[in-house]
Amino acid sequence: MYFYGAANFKGVRIGAVLISESGQHYPTSAKIRIPCNNNMAEYEACIIGIRMAVDMNVKEFLVTWDSDLLINQVQGEWSTKNVKILPYLHCVKEQCKKFTKIEFKNVPSIQNKFFDSLEALSSMIQHPYKNYIDPIEVEIRDQHAYFFHVDEEADGKPWYHDIRKFLATREYPKNATNSQKQTLRRLENHLFP
Repeated sequence: MYFYGAANFKGVRIGAVLISESGQHYPTSAKIRIPCNNNMAEYEACIIGIRMAVDMNVKEFLVTWDSDLLINQVQGEWSTKNVKILPYLHCVKEQCKKFTKIEFKNVPSIQNKFFDSLEALSSMIQHPYKNYIDPIEVEIRDQHAYFFHVDEEADGKPWYHDIRKFLATREYPKNATNSQKQTLRRLENHLFP
C-alpha cells in the first residue's frame, strides 16, 4: 500500500492505493473536514488504507511511504509525546493486529513520485461536500482506443443475430430483460436499413 496526505490552504485530502500481488490497483481517497496538520493527514491516509485492506481480508501487508516520522513511530523506533499524534499511532498499532504479517517500509521519495502527484492533484481539486467522486483510474493500454473487439457468441451466431431476428419477427429473445428489450427497440431504427 502507498498512501498520501496533504494539508494546505484548500483543505486536507488523503488517499491510499492498495496494490495486489497481481498488480491490481485499489485506490481510495477522502477529504477531511476537521483541522489537521500534514503529520495528522499522513496518519489519516495510512489508517484509511489499512482499514480498506482489513475489509478486503488481506492477511499479509506491506505499507510503504516516504515519511520517516510515521514509519519510525509505528515501528517503535521513534517515540512521540504529541497529543495530536498519539491517538493516531495507537489506532494504527491496533489495526496492525488484524494481519498475520504487516511490514512498514520507508521508500525514497523518488520512488513515490506517482503517489506524490496523486496527492498534489487531490489537494488542488475543489469538489462539493455532498457528492461522491469516483477515484481516478489510470490505465495502461496496449491497443488503440478505436479498436473494437467482439467475441464470438456461444451459440456460434453473429452478435447481431438477435437484433435481426427481432426486426423480422418482432419477438424478443428468450430470457431477455426489460432493459435488453428496450435496447432492441432503440437499435431497430439505427442498425439495419
